[in-house]
Amino acid sequence: MLWNRVGRWRGAPSKVVGCRETLGGRVASVVVLGGLAVSWLTGADAPRPATQWLHRAEESARVARVEAGLEAVPLPGGGQRRLTLAEWMALYELPGLSIAVFEGNSLRWAKSFGVTRAGGAEPVTLETLFQAGSISKPMTALAVAHHAQRGRWSLDEDVNGRLVSWKVPDSPFTRKEKVTLRRLLSHSAGLPMHGFDGYAAGAPVPTLVESLEGKAPANSPPVRVVAEPGAVARYSNLGLSVVQQVMVDVLERPFARIMHETVLRPLDMKHSTFEQPLPPALVPLAATGTHADGSSLPGGWHTYPDQAAAGLWTTPSDLARFAIEVSKARAGTSRRVVSWAMAKELLSRQGPGPTGPKPPPPWQQERFGLGFRLQEDPSYFAHGGWVEGYRSQLVAYSNTGSGVVLMTNSDNGRFLLAMLADAVAREYGWKGHVFIPRGPYGTADLLVRLEGVDTALAWFKERHAAGVPEHQSSEALGGLGNDLLGSGKVADAVKVFEVNVALFPQDVEAHVGLARGYIQAGRADAAIARLEKSLVLAPKHEEALKLLESLGARP
Repeated sequence: MLWNRVGRWRGAPSKVVGCRETLGGRVASVVVLGGLAVSWLTGADAPRPATQWLHRAEESARVARVEAGLEAVPLPGGGQRRLTLAEWMALYELPGLSIAVFEGNSLRWAKSFGVTRAGGAEPVTLETLFQAGSISKPMTALAVAHHAQRGRWSLDEDVNGRLVSWKVPDSPFTRKEKVTLRRLLSHSAGLPMHGFDGYAAGAPVPTLVESLEGKAPANSPPVRVVAEPGAVARYSNLGLSVVQQVMVDVLERPFARIMHETVLRPLDMKHSTFEQPLPPALVPLAATGTHADGSSLPGGWHTYPDQAAAGLWTTPSDLARFAIEVSKARAGTSRRVVSWAMAKELLSRQGPGPTGPKPPPPWQQERFGLGFRLQEDPSYFAHGGWVEGYRSQLVAYSNTGSGVVLMTNSDNGRFLLAMLADAVAREYGWKGHVFIPRGPYGTADLLVRLEGVDTALAWFKERHAAGVPEHQSSEALGGLGNDLLGSGKVADAVKVFEVNVALFPQDVEAHVGLARGYIQAGRADAAIARLEKSLVLAPKHEEALKLLESLGARP
């Protein structure tokens, strides 16, 4: 990351343009500045504005309050600092952002900010496409439910009875319980946790079967059942790839076509596709992904053959249409894709819940419906999305047909999306909304960006000494140090790691982190000493042993 101060926003100045479109039967107001909007709408060769929005007239004040209502930054000594949305985007080096808010099963407003590529001038518009990452999963679940109610498969049968091109390998864990679509969609099929890195521009892309088998050129492991199906909830991208293969084998059509015919076309999602790679005709509409350090992804974005898990390209407005349909189906007022009974299944908790003697806080509890993340509020359904260079969030409430969708073309979107969703929830008074507090890592990161690493460390040490529970773990400073190291801020990273070791001397990961910092700082002897200390705490620590070997300190 570049850790810029507020005010170094590299983009076109913020201006407003409206487009005439019907929102829930009413015509959106049109807001223009001078001749810019007219020139753009008529296709004249003129500079394009950096902000585009459409809204109901009565929403203008609410939009302004959302933008002004973001959480204040706590400062050492008890002070606070408030930033505008533009300043937040600059702080986190987010090139672009797009938002859609819906209420009463109707789109209330949509707005876009910034540019489609870091350092560029092309503005994000309401039609700009973003990679939605794991928000692909609930949309896949909706398609699975549609075909289940038509009798093409059962949610509770062994998927190996339907699979043709590939089979889930037998395992001691599957002797009694079987892998089913219900379990795959609720992350309780016994498959491991594993992310998808995707495939960079120019890299060979595996077929889905190669991905399932973990064969070259796939960069993901083979699908194997590692726990008894139905016994534990464990988020699994691999499980959705199995779902994808079931759909392709049974329906005998490409997955993108299945999704277009089953979900996208019926819901009028005209700016969405599951095609991977992105078709050339849509490339001009796509926002370029951005690394956490502010650099663009080479080639613009990665390709994801695991389309059911992470293959969707879309816009916030299209995702709002999807969420509205799910809410209407749950209320029994629409059957365009699924019935009321099937919508209830989608949004009902499936499988096992959180385990352990002490339940985690609400925002950390893993409650899964079919494809959706759930909370205690029975009307709440949501999902986030993260693939290389993009972050997205969908939050909705089926009882009121309300919600918000946010999409960014930056890994740093993770710092802003929950804060924006909370601001919308406060403005619209959504009951049952779970506000996610900014943790010690997020605050320390903010203080580094705003005030520098010394201020961030002083704040953390003060909170640690005061016994604040969230500051009694090495994870926050470890994550911050790793981020700084990855961005080339080696001296600052070493400072963070050294404080981490001083506060948590019995934490092996703190020592290994400091060793990594010393290695990048060219201090091999100090790194070796730190790694030897880590092996006293954990004699078989794999990374410590590998680093010592790379430094020539072990045979």
